[in-house]
Amino acid sequence: MVYPPPHPDFSILFTHINKIRMQQQLINLIGIDNHRVVRCADLLFLDKTPFSQDDEQMATEWLMSVFNQLFAYQHVTLVRGECEPEYFPATEYQTARIQFAHGFFASALHEISHWCIAGSKRRALIDFGYWYAPDGRSAAQQHQFEHLEIKPQALECLFTLACNRPFGVSLDNLFADFDTEGSTFAIDVYQQVASYIDEPHQLPRDAKIWLLALLMVNNSESVTMAL
Repeated sequence: MVYPPPHPDFSILFTHINKIRMQQQLINLIGIDNHRVVRCADLLFLDKTPFSQDDEQMATEWLMSVFNQLFAYQHVTLVRGECEPEYFPATEYQTARIQFAHGFFASALHEISHWCIAGSKRRALIDFGYWYAPDGRSAAQQHQFEHLEIKPQALECLFTLACNRPFGVSLDNLFADFDTEGSTFAIDVYQQVASYIDEPHQLPRDAKIWLLALLMVNNSESVTMAL
């Protein structure tokens, strides 16, 4: 196995050709007659008013619109939060909510990644029942954090690159009182992304649907080649 450098360039994993190939593979995996694929195609006809990638607010509004239309049938809503991200399960009076931090596009994709990985039991729990410790974690806590974050950040990477944006891993421990230079986290995430690209059937069900939608909407020139 060829290992990537300590600070890998994730963009080389998901080239334009790889995106076209992945799009076709996802269509095949989900099934061309599946109503989810049809809904993804319908999203191509949304108002796609051009906006600068630097316009965070408009980009985030667009992301929320696409997600909420695509997954309305699951009674879940992506919402902007004023503070830290949090997931709220559905109640008798309200749909489930994926709340991302401070309107940040990257935070939205990260929280969607956790939702995609969480099964039905975890989706019934606040914050999916995940363990979390704030910035300033010990070395042992950081090791556990990184282990649990490999797959979510690998999904986030695919979603981010599908939106034609750059991706970088987040260790989320700026105030660590130990040396983090020896971490292999970036390499671990890189290898997981590569594994998902090579074997897209490994992707969680909703991650397949969400990634397909992002590819079809953001890389519309490839649709006629794929369908």
